[in-house]
Amino acid sequence: MPALFLDRDGTINVDTSYPSDPADIVLRPEMLPVIRTANLVGLPAIIVSNQSGIARGYFGWSEFAAVNGRLLELLEAEKCQLDLVLACAYHSSGTGILAAGDHPMRKPNPGMLLHARDLLGLDMGRSIIVGDKADDMEAGRRAGLRDGWHVGSKFNRKSGDVAFVEHKLITGNDHRRLCDLIAGLGRA
Repeated sequence: MPALFLDRDGTINVDTSYPSDPADIVLRPEMLPVIRTANLVGLPAIIVSNQSGIARGYFGWSEFAAVNGRLLELLEAEKCQLDLVLACAYHSSGTGILAAGDHPMRKPNPGMLLHARDLLGLDMGRSIIVGDKADDMEAGRRAGLRDGWHVGSKFNRKSGDVAFVEHKLITGNDHRRLCDLIAGLGRA
């Protein structure tokens, strides 16, 4: 079964730069139909999120969990459900054991996506990722995903890997095209 991979901050919610207060979480409304479509057709919706604020000491796992809990509450109120949340706190500017810049789980590396594949038995060649950074797209490409949808990107392009296509996600038409793709993956 394919999946919908989603970055969190800047993709599902407005990026407030290292969010650590649940009260600051605001959903990006244009992403709600995308998640809802995945839910309706039975595709797992999975967050894969770098969280360097933990490594840098800006907040801890409990604050991350509280912010994530608020995000899940807001999504549930909009009839959207996430199936799995994976986060990587490793960063080169971190301290202690979290001081690792090129950790296999940290995007652009594909570790979180591959872990989700192993947990849920996913078909990566038919899966897609939505994110707001080049690292999200690169993680998707390295994991063997079919498509990447770049929030705010002004162009469509193929990477050097012809199997991975990066799409723009700016306008309402772009979001409708993404919802149609997800619906098609659920029927296949």
